[in-house]
Order: sequence, then C-alpha cells, then structure tokens
Amino acid sequence: MTFEKITFDDQGLVPAIVQDEKTGEVLMLAYMNQEALQKTMDTKETWFFSRSRQELWHKGATSGNRQLVKRMSFDCDQDAILVEVNPLGPACHKGEKTCFFETVFEEEPSSRTVVHEVAASIQNRRENPVEGSYTSYLFREGIDKVLKKVGEESSEVIIGAKNEDQQELTSELSDLLYHSLVLMEIAGVKVEDVKRELVKRQK
Repeated sequence: MTFEKITFDDQGLVPAIVQDEKTGEVLMLAYMNQEALQKTMDTKETWFFSRSRQELWHKGATSGNRQLVKRMSFDCDQDAILVEVNPLGPACHKGEKTCFFETVFEEEPSSRTVVHEVAASIQNRRENPVEGSYTSYLFREGIDKVLKKVGEESSEVIIGAKNEDQQELTSELSDLLYHSLVLMEIAGVKVEDVKRELVKRQK
C-alpha cells in the first residue's frame, strides 16, 4: 500500500473500517493519519488518530484488546481503508465485541457468523460443562460417541436427499454440521482450518 494513492481529508485523516477477518463482522470505525497508518503497517497492529484528544492511540495498549492486522486495502475512491484483523478481545470500549451492537433495524436475524458462534459455544461447553447439556454429554462420552453420531447423521442426510424433501435435508445437514463441529473441537480442527482448505480448492 502506498500513501500517494490514499486521499486524506483536509485534517489529514482517512476513515478506517475495522473488520474481523475470520467472520467478516464490522468491529469499529476510526480514523488514521499518515503516522497512524505507517505504525499500523510497521507493527501489524492497529493505530489510530483520536480526533477528540488530537493524538495517536494504539488499540489495546491499556485494555489488552489488541487487533492483529491480517490485510489492508483501500476503496475505489481511495478515501477509506478496510483493515481486516484478528481481534484479541472486544473492539468496543463498552466491552462489546463490536461497536455496532445497537441494532436499529433488522428484517431477520443475521446468520453471517453463526457457524463461528456455534463453534465457540461448543468450545465453551467443553471447557465449562453444564448438567443437562447435550454438547457436554457428547464430550463426556468421548470421540467414539461423536463419530457414531457423525455416521448416523451422514446416513440421515442421504435419506433426506433421496426423499427429495428440502426441509428434511436442511435439518439433517444442520445436525451433521453440528456434530462435525463437536468432532472438530475434539480433534483440534478450527473452522478457519476448513476455510483455508476450501480456499486452496478454489484454485
């Protein structure tokens, strides 16, 4: 990225949209001047310019909620920057994962990050078992039980497809995905690992 291509405003700032590179969720909007942009590129962590304090600030310097930069790009007009990061904690100073946590309109709940959320919930059940939880039960039973369920759900997916019943197939695919995520947690395979493998197969 070259600074010559970036259009800073009359205050020497450019808006920076910060996005979770794993889920695509928008985390925050802040501003960078040339120095903040350079520090971000040099340290591979986000730096911004505070318009209220008129000074640079390093995201997470005091809270520990740093953002590891994975990718940066500017828009077609070259007057905004997209910063894709691996967040090491909440982005919002109020403790929320994203600064955009107050929904003002929603036609239907977003499913964009649901696979990551289910995987995180599964991990939490493994680390913090809950009595009566089916996920906790699977972890208690161990990998053989989980493998059996994956096999059963695979068969039911086939049956649903043969029945040409879209709703049944959707339900069975969801069951298979859930049990696969449990298996992935046991085996140490992350959602990101599967995504990277799928990216390779696009070539």
